[in-house]
Amino acid sequence: MGGKQDGDEASGKPAKYDPTFRGPIRNRSCTDIICCVLFLVFILGYIVVGIVAWVYGDPRQVLYPRNSTGAYCGVGANEDKPYLLYFNIFSCILATNVIVVAENGLQCPTSQVCVSSCPQDAWTVEAKQLFQKVGEVFYMADRNFCLPGVPWDMPVTQSLQQELCPGFLLPSTPALGRCLPLANSTPPELPGIPSNTSISHGISGVLDSLSARDITVKIFEDVAQSWHWILVALGVALVLSLLFILLLRLVAGPLVLVLILGVLGVLAYGIYHCWEEYRVLRDKGASINQLGITTNLGAYRNVQETWLAALIVLAVLEGILLLLLIFLRQRICIAIALLKEASKAVGQMMSTLFYPLVTFVLLLICIVYWAMTALYLATSGQPQYVLWVANASLPGCEKVQMNTSCDPMAQPVNSSCPGLRCVFQSYSSTGLVQRSLFNLQIYGVLGLFWTINWVLALGQCVLAGAFASFYWAFHKPRDIPTFPLSSAFIRTLRYHTGSLAFGALILTLVQIAQVILEYIDSKLRGAQNPVARCIMCCFKCCLWCLEKFIKFLNRNAYIMIAIYGKNFCVSAKNAFMLLMRNIVRVVVLDKVTDLLLLFGKLLVVGGVGVLSFFFFTGRIQGLGRDFENPSLNYYWLPIMISILGAYVIASGFFSVFGMCVDTLFLCFLEDLERNDGSLDRPYYMPKSLLKILGRKNEAFPGDKKKKKK
Repeated sequence: MGGKQDGDEASGKPAKYDPTFRGPIRNRSCTDIICCVLFLVFILGYIVVGIVAWVYGDPRQVLYPRNSTGAYCGVGANEDKPYLLYFNIFSCILATNVIVVAENGLQCPTSQVCVSSCPQDAWTVEAKQLFQKVGEVFYMADRNFCLPGVPWDMPVTQSLQQELCPGFLLPSTPALGRCLPLANSTPPELPGIPSNTSISHGISGVLDSLSARDITVKIFEDVAQSWHWILVALGVALVLSLLFILLLRLVAGPLVLVLILGVLGVLAYGIYHCWEEYRVLRDKGASINQLGITTNLGAYRNVQETWLAALIVLAVLEGILLLLLIFLRQRICIAIALLKEASKAVGQMMSTLFYPLVTFVLLLICIVYWAMTALYLATSGQPQYVLWVANASLPGCEKVQMNTSCDPMAQPVNSSCPGLRCVFQSYSSTGLVQRSLFNLQIYGVLGLFWTINWVLALGQCVLAGAFASFYWAFHKPRDIPTFPLSSAFIRTLRYHTGSLAFGALILTLVQIAQVILEYIDSKLRGAQNPVARCIMCCFKCCLWCLEKFIKFLNRNAYIMIAIYGKNFCVSAKNAFMLLMRNIVRVVVLDKVTDLLLLFGKLLVVGGVGVLSFFFFTGRIQGLGRDFENPSLNYYWLPIMISILGAYVIASGFFSVFGMCVDTLFLCFLEDLERNDGSLDRPYYMPKSLLKILGRKNEAFPGDKKKKKK
């Protein structure tokens, strides 16, 4: 007896009977108030960071290119000129590499002008045109590529010396808002451009984006052609997911039996195959003594000992599985009964199946807010302008101090230095926001993880409250609340925001530690230090296990919070102790549920994938003109979108079902400890579970007669 008492004390004391308990309690108070206040203050600070980023940030510098004066192309006065043209693209190539140019916002030491369209043909200023007027060579020939304000009567020679007009044009294609020459373009023979310079040599990395742009256009075309059929495929996935959950009430037992027999059959076939391979190799005399030790692992397939070892392993697994089925048959029956009851609960509260849409919207808000805040923070800073001239060796430019600050609104007028202008250089990084940019970005990342985990916790707690109200309704469906989901949502937000924030914060800290380890690991990979890699792998493995355990503990803690309204620590402790007192049932139910939901996901995703493949490849004939498959560039694109969407839909539906199973299971364990089946303490579980357990209830849930007082 002493050992049993010690075991009970180690796993906590069973729940005691409470005559006033009728499911999720209504008279509850706020929990984890300190963490609630901390979370609200953090959210307020997160909003302030967003406001600061919005005030000081300018995402247009990422979305739109700038010309030499710092004006955006495609915005404001340049609204009809969305592309940026470099007068001498080779100055970018010769000055530095393309990576540095990209880091500097693709700014090059050459004049840049916004144009309405990129040049289509190659052209170079001829010798006879040098003494003509700008209007004759450029404007009349529809070459509107000079800087704004260049006079009509200015000599072409002067405009080229001051780099007010381009000396040559190359066939270009717009990419990233910039006119970049085609890879097969031939560079002109001009001073300052070596004969061995090629377009692809200097900007090959940038030009690779041209083909990516073509692919992007084709992808958009395919989506535009097939979006309505993709919606049909997603509708099929939704119907299949819904039918699978609702039919579990009828086929949960046979389906689990088929899955178990399937696993046994696969192991049995593996044993048979290994025996056949072993017998053939044994007759040939192929032994490991003849092969010896080798690093060629494929050679071990041709020795009898390999197949003998595989046969023994599979036979042991088959035997263990058969023994588990024999000794755990009652618990497997309990798991099947709970799956049926979960399907019944979902059928009674169909609105719970669509709650993942609420979670999806909230998650989308969190991600979009973080992305916009990070973008605005990254683009914060005031633009800086400096004096610049195309040719500093011209007479009169020696005394001008280049790269000094200037005002772009008051372009410098210096007759001694022709072509002197005030051009955009970069964005300042010396302001208060810029000095705190790293800390603000870290704050944003922490806010992203914390808010996402809080939204997921909110969904779990709300669903747990709704399904718990179903289980603890003595007369079903009469005693089920009218609006169980909305009631649980309001109750959770009002009383347990702090508890959800507490659990989400613990998980967030672990995930942040994982991100830091991944960053450190990426920095240490180049060192090729086996000891460091081994230590890092151990740390990552430990954090991964810790994350899985915290998610499991939080999930069950939220269920207890939804039912009893206690704080996070007490709920987590009670849930953990309750599960430890029923550890075998927990393992069996978890594995049976995982196997069943995996089969359901494969069924939904596989069915939608097969139907999409046959339809978009035109292999389904006789559907009529209205149901013909669209003509596509990449037929696999709508298929992949349909499969991904089907997986997301199935995961959303089955996550609700999984939460329902876990909630009913904890309620079932509490029911066993609280009640004994008497008139005063009747069980709330259905008759199927009572029959499996061999117990009786003097007042069955669902009976028309009322319970005697």
